[in-house]
Amino acid sequence: MDKNMLGDLDNLPEEDKLRMSAMIDQLQIRDRQLLRMYNSLVERCFTDCVESFRRKSLDKQEETCVRRCAEKFLKHSMRVGMRFAELNQGTATPD
Repeated sequence: MDKNMLGDLDNLPEEDKLRMSAMIDQLQIRDRQLLRMYNSLVERCFTDCVESFRRKSLDKQEETCVRRCAEKFLKHSMRVGMRFAELNQGTATPD
């Protein structure tokens, strides 16, 4: 992590610094995961739907294909996320 990000936090207790650092690291991991998912979506739908480079814009068939592909991808991702959440709740241990 970049030390400049914590520059204003020098006056915090060490425990709080560590907690803030962990939170920032988690946010960075989440952002990388979202970017990876977005890139996967774009690559998959582009490969499946775009047939040629005749024009700079998509034709109607390609546009419909991309829309459906993106909707399916996002629905699938949400469903997988919900399923993982359900599994995590089932394995959680009581305090």
